[in-house]
Amino acid sequence: MMQTRSRARPLPIGRLSERTGVNIETIRYYERAGLLPAPARSAGRHRLYNETQVQRLSFIRRSRQLGFSLNDVRALLTLADSGDAVCFDTKELTLRHLADVRGKIASLRKLARALKEMTDTCQPGNQRSCPILDTLNVSI
Repeated sequence: MMQTRSRARPLPIGRLSERTGVNIETIRYYERAGLLPAPARSAGRHRLYNETQVQRLSFIRRSRQLGFSLNDVRALLTLADSGDAVCFDTKELTLRHLADVRGKIASLRKLARALKEMTDTCQPGNQRSCPILDTLNVSI
């Protein structure tokens, strides 16, 4: 007996949100920003999403989790949608993002050192004033 493959039923926005872990308002925002195409609508004007849109939203979510900006996500989606051999361009974009991440890590390490130095100078109960507050109160 041959089984027929049933088409996936369209998902309302709440189910899409549950399935992808993306907040409903964020889904709407991605639609307004042009990252997620406008979905079909039911007779009652409710949004109905198909499997392609589920996959696209999952791609967006994962890209955002990795820290790509919305502009970078848009560029990645364009590259993914083109169907051409776009690995070089995708790698270049990702390498730029990696450089940004490494720069932020370096900045955070400097910040951590500065905060450690501030807290190391503080000995509650043994000082007249708080050296942390004194440091923060310095005029620029």
